[in-house]
Amino acid sequence: ILKKLKNKFHLNKVLYFSKLRIFFICLITLFFIVFASSNLFKLSNDLLKKKINLGLDLQGGSYLLLEIDNTPVIEQKLQNLTITIKNYFKEKNIRIKNLKLIDQKLSFSVEEKFKEKIIETFTDKESDLNPYYQRFKSHQLDIVEENDIFFINFSKQGIVELKISSQDQALEIVRRRIDEIGTNEPNILKRGNDRILVELPGLDDPMRIKSLLGKTANLTFRFITNNTEDSFGAEKLKYEDNDEEEVVSKRIILSGDNLLDAQPRMNNETNETVVSFTLDRVGAKRFGKATSTGIGKQLAIVLDGKIISAPVIRDTIASGSGQISGGFTFQSATDLALLLRSGALPAPLNIVEERTVGPDLGQDSIDAGMIALVIGFVLVIVFIFVKYKIFGLITNVALIINLFLLVGILTIFEATLTLPGIAGIILTVGMAVDANVLIFERIKEELNNEKNNLIAFDSGYTKSKTAILDANITTLLAAIILFFMGSGPIKGFSLTLGIGIFTTLFSVYFIARLLTVLYVSKNKEKEGLI
Repeated sequence: ILKKLKNKFHLNKVLYFSKLRIFFICLITLFFIVFASSNLFKLSNDLLKKKINLGLDLQGGSYLLLEIDNTPVIEQKLQNLTITIKNYFKEKNIRIKNLKLIDQKLSFSVEEKFKEKIIETFTDKESDLNPYYQRFKSHQLDIVEENDIFFINFSKQGIVELKISSQDQALEIVRRRIDEIGTNEPNILKRGNDRILVELPGLDDPMRIKSLLGKTANLTFRFITNNTEDSFGAEKLKYEDNDEEEVVSKRIILSGDNLLDAQPRMNNETNETVVSFTLDRVGAKRFGKATSTGIGKQLAIVLDGKIISAPVIRDTIASGSGQISGGFTFQSATDLALLLRSGALPAPLNIVEERTVGPDLGQDSIDAGMIALVIGFVLVIVFIFVKYKIFGLITNVALIINLFLLVGILTIFEATLTLPGIAGIILTVGMAVDANVLIFERIKEELNNEKNNLIAFDSGYTKSKTAILDANITTLLAAIILFFMGSGPIKGFSLTLGIGIFTTLFSVYFIARLLTVLYVSKNKEKEGLI
């Protein structure tokens, strides 16, 4: 009697799927199916407007590999350091000779009696109060003496840190410039410590992007001077639209760092397109002071070493806003405003590799991937149905729902699907079938030793769980490693594979098992179920 009660209790436990559990299974399944369907239909709801984005290899687009030229940055950093050196010598009443910058090295000479003092000042690591040593330490600089001449240059570690810093700044500014244009789902990544990869799906004409990324956008306002002996120094600069030259003071009145905003506008008085700008508080104060003392002078607006325009100052400009004119078209004014808003690049960018993938090639990839998926899916469905009959049908239903779950999750996160991503989906189908085959083969073994169908089916699911989890967990670990260690295409493959593992386990142990229990409970006395 006890044995019968025990078996009856066990049978009830096997059959038991609470209404709450069934409700949550159906709710989760329906939720992801709705999101997956949003890729096929246009829905008015903002939440359901999410779609899977196609990668560069599927919808075509442009691929640019940019390299940062850090030479100007190194020279600028060393040039700025000359002020520190001059201040030091001034404080110590030491006269220096021939302070100059050649081949990324600062060089200078001093009298013999001051050599030891200089070396001690710049190399005394014990002196935490020495501001000059601390400045050198923060820049990772080396100082050496050769033939009575001192040389200062960046150490190897200093060069590496400078490159990493330049790359981080350039990456952010490149992202701002591309986002301003409104390119769909750009992929902007670091490559090494001096390169940036830019992928622009759907963009088959990269000329405007190349033009925007090829400009450093280093904006300065400087006075035109006829005095080549200017105390700040002077240099000859050409106009952007012709070969005329002007002698421009090296003293910077304002830089692009002081800009808050820049927008293209139409000047109603002259009927020409201009770029209006707004300055921050510090910039407005400097601009007001410079224009009040410089009435009658020409103020050169210099962009990347070329003079855009050089208007004559007629009155004090204290409002903190102004206009840049230069014979712009509306498109060129829009691009200039965009460059100024996004900020100047820390160093010039050179395009070292460029590829354009046409939409036709992308469509061919989609077609080939979908054909492979459909053929594989149909063959799997036919094989499973022939081998396992009604349970094969249940597996196929769970397999279809599994794909909807996977696509639904990708849609929610608006993931970018690539050709390797489609390969990951195809592999997910294979792994889902593998899990069901393991379960059904285990059930067959249990039916040989157990007459009760319910217990045999429950034992089959329970005893095969360890093998299925082991296989999926090891695959998931491999997918995680690929995601964090791999690059673009590898990430796409690992992402769909990793998500597919979770959807496979859910579809096998919740959806397929629920359908199996519903069928077996109605045919528990039937022989040869599988």
